[in-house]
Amino acid sequence: MKPSLNNVRLRDKMLLLYFLAVFLPILATNIIFYTRVTDNVKNQRIQDINLTLTQIKNEFTRELQDTLEISSEFYTDHMLYEIIETSYPHPAQYITAYDSYLRRILHSGSAVYNTVEGITVYSDNPTLLYSGGISLIDDAVKKEPWYEQIMSAEQTQPLIIRHGENNQQGKMSVIRKMDYYYSQNEYTKLLKVDVRMSTIRQILGNRQLQGNVYLLNGSGEIEYTTDPHVNVSKGAVSYADIELPDEYLEFQTPSFMTNHLNSWTIAAAISKDVVLYEVRQSRNFIITLTCLNFLLPTIVLIWISRSMNVRLIRILKHMKRVKNQHYDTINDSETIDEIGQLTYEFNRMTLQLKSLINDVYVADIQKKNLEIERKEAQLNALQSQINPHFLFNTLETIRMRSLMKEEEETSKIIHNLAKILRNSLVWKRDMVTLREEVEFIHCFLEIQRYRFGDRINYEVMIHPEDKDRLIPKMSIVTFVENAALHGIEPVKHGGTIKVNMQVIDDLMYCTIMDNGAGMPTEQVNRINAYMSKDEDMGERIGIQNVIYRMKLYYGANFKFTIESEPGIGTYVSIIIPVDP
Repeated sequence: MKPSLNNVRLRDKMLLLYFLAVFLPILATNIIFYTRVTDNVKNQRIQDINLTLTQIKNEFTRELQDTLEISSEFYTDHMLYEIIETSYPHPAQYITAYDSYLRRILHSGSAVYNTVEGITVYSDNPTLLYSGGISLIDDAVKKEPWYEQIMSAEQTQPLIIRHGENNQQGKMSVIRKMDYYYSQNEYTKLLKVDVRMSTIRQILGNRQLQGNVYLLNGSGEIEYTTDPHVNVSKGAVSYADIELPDEYLEFQTPSFMTNHLNSWTIAAAISKDVVLYEVRQSRNFIITLTCLNFLLPTIVLIWISRSMNVRLIRILKHMKRVKNQHYDTINDSETIDEIGQLTYEFNRMTLQLKSLINDVYVADIQKKNLEIERKEAQLNALQSQINPHFLFNTLETIRMRSLMKEEEETSKIIHNLAKILRNSLVWKRDMVTLREEVEFIHCFLEIQRYRFGDRINYEVMIHPEDKDRLIPKMSIVTFVENAALHGIEPVKHGGTIKVNMQVIDDLMYCTIMDNGAGMPTEQVNRINAYMSKDEDMGERIGIQNVIYRMKLYYGANFKFTIESEPGIGTYVSIIIPVDP
């Protein structure tokens, strides 16, 4: 069988058209566009970060290279060696030599070279005066970590060492042994050129890189960082031991050498919010654009759909009214589209049909109505002979006379009997609440107790929240009546009737139990068979009547079972749906 849209409502067809022709294409196009744009923006942002790291690496390398070149100039300065290695008989001779050369190169060096913060020459020559860039290699100097490191190095290459851990980042210096020229005096000479840390901080604190920057040595230890949470002043901190938050992205430059003994790596940790900021900006723009793309087609489609749907529903309602013999025309402005033509033809057909019915059928219908009214009048006349009001008024008179004679028990029983008779004879409505049905049950059982005294006991259980649920009238009291008259009455010692009604998930579960005479198996099977028979009600009464009515009301949703054994009692179970 080929799929067809003929059984799909017009509104659903328009929705299907909207989703297939508007919604899905626009959504798919914008998703693809968003994916491509965000990938390009993200890749461009990552590329910019890597370029910034490369720029930082190049500037840092240039600064260190400049410092190394300055160190090499002093390392190969013959005059510096000659002054430092000379033994001076008198301090004035050293001062003369210092003023003639050392003062100029040591004091002006840091001012001339932008990358140098200070130049210090260390020596253990006892004839020197240790000031103005010349320092004595004493015990304090020998305890410095950099001193031990430079003295233990076998190579003559300079070392770039971070020291001075009295603050957060310390200092960075180029330190080397001064052994370029052979000396007859065996004085130890060291050259320490301090890198200008303000320049290094400015390079590594590049404002274009909105994150934390880490300068790593060849061992992976942090030499300098802009991360305030990392303290390198108390000792070496390995970069691998730092736990970066999940919302951070990590970037690193390849390892690079500034000399033969020092290698470096520059790493950066940047928040995803910073990296993906432009991506989110693009996302917001695309979402806004998508909403605008949806807005106009949606408004146009709703406008066109409503133009068709409202008028077609109006025609359909009038056609249903014609089915119920209401021949009203559609008051609508004339239009030339297909729906307008359909409206015009419907009005013309309705007027013709109304005229035809008035001319042909009305007279016959009026004649039959007169005949029906005549028969109803005859029936009412017969019924008036046994008017229920006469019976109710008579019972009320007897009840009042009993009250006057202080026969309250008799008065109560007459009152209950009147309720039952009124409920049985007057059928203004076929559905009653559980509260009313329970009241009927109490009235009937009180009358039975008046008849049999203590031989009959009863118990009716119902949850208060279920009392307003609707059930068919006289549907439960009939089974209670059957239990009293056919179950308890034949037993000399009497018995007990228990009625339990409970609503669960809009289903009423009702059980009626008695410990009376019971019924033989044949009779139980015959009553259960009523559920499977489809017969007209005829003149049946009692349980058979109730089962028939329940099947008419609820069909397959009505469940009924009865179990009984002679001398033990009877158990009836009823399950019906009830209105919420």
